[in-house]
Amino acid sequence: QVQLVESGGGLVQDGGSLRLSCAASGRKFDIYAMGWFRQAPGKDREKVASVSSSGAITKYDDSVKGRFTISRDNAKDTLYLQINSLRAEDTAVYYCNFLSAGTSSGPFDPWGPGTQVTVSS
Repeated sequence: QVQLVESGGGLVQDGGSLRLSCAASGRKFDIYAMGWFRQAPGKDREKVASVSSSGAITKYDDSVKGRFTISRDNAKDTLYLQINSLRAEDTAVYYCNFLSAGTSSGPFDPWGPGTQVTVSS
């Protein structure tokens, strides 16, 4: 059974930092590209960062480029998101998910519970 458990969120001041973690299971972690998504109140869920299966290639949405860093530890089946220079508009619930591997294309259901990031000004 696929399970995704996000953690590390919290309430931080504008300009602060957080490190999010995602413990993944149920799929062979090291063959999948992985992604971080976020959903702000009243908005659709959006992908903010992705990383290739090896960790060598990363991609970011323009809104987070230069502030967010995605990484992974394939030995621990864990995905990370380092978030620096937080802004009020980064307030959202953050989720991780499996992306592509071979002909299999995510993101997949079920999603995890997410972790809430709230930025106060």
